[in-house]
Parts: sequence; structure tokens; C-alpha cells
Amino acid sequence: MIVQLVSFLNPKLVLLTCFIFFAKAGYCQPREQNRPNHDEWPYYFGMSISYNHSYLHPSKDPRFLQYDSILVAEPGSSGGIALGLVGTLQVSRRFSLRTNPQLIIGGAKYFTYHLKYPLANEQYIEKKTLPSTIVSFPFQVKFNSDRINNFRTYMMAGLKYDMDLSSNSTARNAEDMVKLKKNDYGYEAGIGFNFFFPFVTFSPELKVSNGLTNIHSRDANLKYSNVLGSLQSRMIVFSIILED
Repeated sequence: MIVQLVSFLNPKLVLLTCFIFFAKAGYCQPREQNRPNHDEWPYYFGMSISYNHSYLHPSKDPRFLQYDSILVAEPGSSGGIALGLVGTLQVSRRFSLRTNPQLIIGGAKYFTYHLKYPLANEQYIEKKTLPSTIVSFPFQVKFNSDRINNFRTYMMAGLKYDMDLSSNSTARNAEDMVKLKKNDYGYEAGIGFNFFFPFVTFSPELKVSNGLTNIHSRDANLKYSNVLGSLQSRMIVFSIILED
């Protein structure tokens, strides 16, 4: 998880850290609290907008070592955006339950193949893109820190169910295909920061979202598919959440 965060963020991490540092410094000064009774609300709602960086974590099939038509099959990563709704149920002062159904647009996965014997219509290096439009249903538990004036940190973890609307697992066989299954299950974990304003709570959040199931619909008859074993989704997500 730490390796994923470091490899993705680099300059983004520096900017985000500076933003949090200066914002927290300002919010930790003694001042009147906005909506001091907010934590006593039994539930509240909001919306989220996110940027995600996703890729597929592969394992090679034994056939990859037995045949030399494909020399390299390496995954690539790409970014996408997500829009969602947020619903939070307060369990106690420290803990709350949250759901954040989202529509994730973009973030297409792809593989780069190095071919030893390309066909007439192929290059020595071929890139196969797997379009992705996902409806995600995460259910999370939040652990909240003490509120300092109008600032608070929290940690969250939970499970998710993803449905890929662009799944091609039922498509007819084609030699250049890599098929992905429609359904995926996984876990999420991350950290966020609540900034309480007079009429809204502004919350930047960073999380890791990993699939646990094999979403590769492997077909031994397809050249680009048979060299791959299991494929699992990996995603780093930065979100801005606005709640009432």
C-alpha cells in the first residue's frame, strides 16, 4: 500500500502536504466553532468528486514461459474521474458508517506487448486498451479524531463492490482481445481531513482501493489473453467531499 502511494503521488504528495499543513495551521488557531453540534446529528449527506489513478496487477500464466510469440506483457496505468453521493450514519463520537456510491469514468487499463513474430497487421510493440466505466458501491467505517476548532482528521476502511459497465467478457472471440469480468470485490483504506465551514464540511481524502477477485476472463484461444493469468484491480483515489 505504501509503495502504491509513493509511486503515484510524488509532486502531488508535496502539494497536498503543503495544503494540509497551512490549512491546519490556520484552523488550529483559537476561533469560534462552525456548527458545533454537527457531531450530534444522527446522519448527514453530501457529494464527492474524485481523481483516480488505476492499473491492473497481473500474474503470468505458465503458457507465457512456454511460448515465445509474446516476449513482454506489462500493465500500464491511467487516470479518471468519479462523481458520487455520500451518506454518513453516526454510530458514536468516534465512529461512523459511510457509503459513497460513485460513477467512475475513464481510467482505462492497458497492456503493452512486445512481439517476437508480429503478423502483417501488427507492430513489434502493441498496446491493448481496456475501456472502463465503473459503478462502485463502497461501505466504510470512519474513525474520527477529536475536533480542534474547525478541523479534524479521520481514518477510514471498508469493502466495495464494483460493476464494470464496459465489460467485454461476453464479447465474441477476437485475437486481439483481453476480456475483463463485470463484477469485482475489494477493500479500501485511507485518511481524510474535515474542515468545518458555516454551511458545509469540506473534506480532502486520499485512499487506496484494491480488488480482491480475479477479473480476467481468460481465453486460451486468444493470443493476448492466454499469456495472462489473474488480473486484479489497483487504484489510488484523491477525493474532495462536500457534506451538509
